[in-house]
Amino acid sequence: MNALVALCHFCELHGPRTLFCTEALHPPSPSPSSQTGAPVPGDRDRDGDREGEGLTMRANSSATQRGDMCEGCRSLPASHPGFVSIDNETGIRFLSHQHPRQPQLFSVVRQACVRSLSCEVCPGREGPIFFGDEQHGFVFSHTFFIKDSLARGFQRWYSIVMVAMDRIYLINSWPFLLRHLRLTIQSLQSTALKVFDNEQGVCPQRAVRMNSVFSPAVFPHQRSGNAARSLTSLTQHPNLWASLHSSFSWLLKACGCRLTEKLLEGAPTEDTLVLLERQTEQEEEMSCWEGAEGGGSMSQRHQSESELGLNFPCDDAKLNESPGPKCRSLRHLRQVLGAAEFRQLVWHVLMGNQVIWRGADHGLIQSAFTVLKSLLPVGCVRSVPYSAQYEEAYKCNFLGLSPDVPIPTHVSSSEFSVLVDVSSERSCQSSAACDDDISSHYQFTISSANTQPTDRGPTLLNKLEVALSNENLSVDVVSHCLLCLKEEWMNELESSISLPAPTHLFEWLSANKL
Repeated sequence: MNALVALCHFCELHGPRTLFCTEALHPPSPSPSSQTGAPVPGDRDRDGDREGEGLTMRANSSATQRGDMCEGCRSLPASHPGFVSIDNETGIRFLSHQHPRQPQLFSVVRQACVRSLSCEVCPGREGPIFFGDEQHGFVFSHTFFIKDSLARGFQRWYSIVMVAMDRIYLINSWPFLLRHLRLTIQSLQSTALKVFDNEQGVCPQRAVRMNSVFSPAVFPHQRSGNAARSLTSLTQHPNLWASLHSSFSWLLKACGCRLTEKLLEGAPTEDTLVLLERQTEQEEEMSCWEGAEGGGSMSQRHQSESELGLNFPCDDAKLNESPGPKCRSLRHLRQVLGAAEFRQLVWHVLMGNQVIWRGADHGLIQSAFTVLKSLLPVGCVRSVPYSAQYEEAYKCNFLGLSPDVPIPTHVSSSEFSVLVDVSSERSCQSSAACDDDISSHYQFTISSANTQPTDRGPTLLNKLEVALSNENLSVDVVSHCLLCLKEEWMNELESSISLPAPTHLFEWLSANKL
């Protein structure tokens, strides 16, 4: 991650100042000539100039600011070389000093320091804030106070800022940064609080100030001539800056590793988004139940859902391994049922009515459901592949039943359901022939109380039949065509209503006569 972390302090005499800064230096990409082994003229000179530029900048900054820097504004002495950590895996070097190496970064960090401690203030003055622009970078800042028995109000104001040019990356890292920066801040505050309590126990400053004469001209020098104390003095931590270097270096490395970029072939479809949401919900539920009691009930719940077939998509590999005839595609199902019966069945599927298949061949019914479910978005599918009793329509819109299960009267007389009875016409002599020709082995009877004509709409059905009737289009091409039609369907839905698409999909279709 191309970012920079800095510790800032608001000095009572000199205003906002940068105390400590950690930046990541990525290894230079190899040039074509260096890959072949030939030296590149001027590389050594440029490296020396770059290193010299940083050293010159630090020397100039220390020389110009030595006169207006107090103990509270200084972290490392000018002669200190700073801290360096090298990541062996990536070759990235993490450098820490009071100021950045490059003058451009020095200006960016200086502006972030001033805004975090004087301009951008969150409620209560302590806490995280976000600000920035494209020119000067975006900043995640966390302001906090450190106890000081010699300061006004017995506390000093600090902030930790992370500066990056990628706004989206920085915002997505907000929870991670907030959690780990708070650990560093709490460690500094707890250490300084112990020092504060010890000093107050020896000499309570509140009573001393109330008994002394106040003079605004000499107020900064009334505290033993020490107007600003260093953070090392406030915490009594001998290796404070080395510890902050380790903390900031780890933060930069971890923040860059936690988010990765992936190349997607176009925008994710609605089905992909729904499946990702379901996967995330299942992972969260499992993580919550792993640490709680009653894990057996959770496993029983998942087992019952698997038995009812509520998990989507189904396992097509197991389905293909099972013996017997199968519906291979929508075109194959249309050939088996006939054009008119297929259109009637698909009409009920698209209108959201309950589709009931009743027969003895479990594999055939499940293969038919697998084919028909491709007509709907994933969020609109609730399937029970095979059951020994009738399930209500609010539980599933695809229901498979054994041959002896009776259909309730209110269902058979309802126009919002369709029944497909699968009966064995005659035994098949060859299993291969059965697999190739389902109609020679089974007879399909479609019945419904619906009296509305199915020759009109939905538009999706008309376009689908045009694609299925075109023999020049392969099955894969028809599948991609169906995918595009569903995405177009969902886009029209989302632009027409503001309600969740899967819940009100069929009502919208009926109202718009699609």
